[in-house]
Amino acid sequence: MEPLYYVMAIMGCADSGAACQEARVEPVRYESAATCRSAMNEALLRNTDLSFPTISAACQSNTERMARTQGDSSRG
Repeated sequence: MEPLYYVMAIMGCADSGAACQEARVEPVRYESAATCRSAMNEALLRNTDLSFPTISAACQSNTERMARTQGDSSRG
């Protein structure tokens, strides 16, 4: 199983903060969601060159979590 880390997506949004789309992903990897969230303000300041009325950030895990179904012997 690969180690879990978080990346920060910088989102460009309409005036209302709705209709957001991913504009960039910060190159830094964070060891926890909390450390990712604590870096958001600085990351947003680094990305003020985006041409959207509103920018926001979201921390995302690097791995997809797969559900294990009963009788599924393909995963250990």
